[in-house]
Amino acid sequence: MAAPPLFPVDEREVEFSAIRAQGAGGQNVNKVSSAIHLRYDIPASSLPEDVKARLLALNDSRITREGVLVIKSQQHRTQDMNRSAALARLQEVVDGVAMVPLARRATKPTYGARQRRLEGKSQRSAIKASRGRVDD
Repeated sequence: MAAPPLFPVDEREVEFSAIRAQGAGGQNVNKVSSAIHLRYDIPASSLPEDVKARLLALNDSRITREGVLVIKSQQHRTQDMNRSAALARLQEVVDGVAMVPLARRATKPTYGARQRRLEGKSQRSAIKASRGRVDD
């Protein structure tokens, strides 16, 4: 079971619009507007400022210059299921930036690790050197 989201997205801040789905699907695709466009205005949302900043810093083509995240869902036949799928994907994006990434601290290899590496290199060098042409 997945952990509950740290910052649940408020559905009142999300704008949904129904559109016709693309691709195969027979007459249902031509008649029914079952696909969903979800628009989420990141700067105007109720998320904490640091989460907003990390969201806006994402290199994601779904985020417009104005900071609106656009998600399209057309996997399912019904509007409700596509709406749920789009909300779930939005929550995944928010959860992905919710945790502050740990800063990487540079470390040095130990003396023993360096010695083992150099020993392995010299053994490999000896193996390759012995592959030369044999003279009679």
